[in-house]
Amino acid sequence: MSQFPCTLEALVVRTDFSADGAWEALRAALFSPSKDGFLANVALVDDRQYEGLTPDQALDLIPAEYQHPLLVLADSAAVASAELPLLVMDRRGGCGRCVRVVTAELWGIENNLSGANMDFEEFVGAVDDDAVFRGF
Repeated sequence: MSQFPCTLEALVVRTDFSADGAWEALRAALFSPSKDGFLANVALVDDRQYEGLTPDQALDLIPAEYQHPLLVLADSAAVASAELPLLVMDRRGGCGRCVRVVTAELWGIENNLSGANMDFEEFVGAVDDDAVFRGF
């Protein structure tokens, strides 16, 4: 399996290929501005070689030059729900810490962590009862 591409944007890696419609909805949501005009700064990786990739395996595929604090997986749990809850992995404080976030709110995590305005723990602490972050 090849390393992920090195980008300045947060990588969103597709690991589930069972629902093309859900992937298209996810893509549309990622590139639709929030009500305040914010967008997540992301690059999509849509390659079947990453099908079924686990979070631990994903961490091993990050190139040394990749400096973004996040890695995002569009896994089976994401495509199985209408809210498309992506798995967001923190690469700073404790590499491998994760939180689920509905796709429409990824911008908040990506914008605030890449700008060092907030800490990952603030998002983890704001999840709903089902452990998904849906915004503040």
